Order: sequence, then structure tokens, then C-alpha cells
Amino acid sequence: MKDDHAIARLAATIDLRKGADPEESWTAKLLAKGPEKAAEKFGEEAIEAVIEAVRGDRERLTYEAADVLYHLLVMCAARDVSLADIEAELTRREQRSGLEEKAAR
Repeated sequence: MKDDHAIARLAATIDLRKGADPEESWTAKLLAKGPEKAAEKFGEEAIEAVIEAVRGDRERLTYEAADVLYHLLVMCAARDVSLADIEAELTRREQRSGLEEKAAR
């Protein structure tokens, strides 16, 4: 898959790692531990990003945000939710304002 978007390339790599040897791939190791562990790791990384946002360290926040995106995609892959699925939901949401979206929940 040739794509110029880093997130799409990352999602494709994660998808390829689903069948990889957990001894040779960190992503495969996370996926082998199951969806619950992937969710736990995502939560840990999200907390670290929040801490850096509060501290105001732009460089550290950027680093942690990249970790959050990676772990979000791993967590979703563990439950067979693809980047395309997420993008479709975002596209659907473009049709209404955020206020309308929240009110509809």
C-alpha cells in the first residue's frame, strides 16, 4: 500500500503485524496479549499525553501524542476496527455540527 499519509502507513503496518511473530515485533506482541492489554496501553499513553499537555511541553506532548495515535490504532486493530472504519465515521460526522452530534447522543 503506497500512501503519503503517515497515519495510513502506520495503520497498514499494524495490520501487517497481526500475523507476525511476537518475538520479532512490538506490535505483534501487543496484539498477542489481547484487546484488553491493548486498551490498557492506550489508556496509559493517553494519560501521559494529558500530563504533557498540562505541563505545556510542546515537544513532549508531540512525542506522547504520536504514542497515543499508535496505541489507539493497535487497540482498534485488536477489535478489527480499521482506520477506514474510523475515517468513515469521521466523514459521517462532518455532516453535522459537534453540538448537534453531542445532542443526538
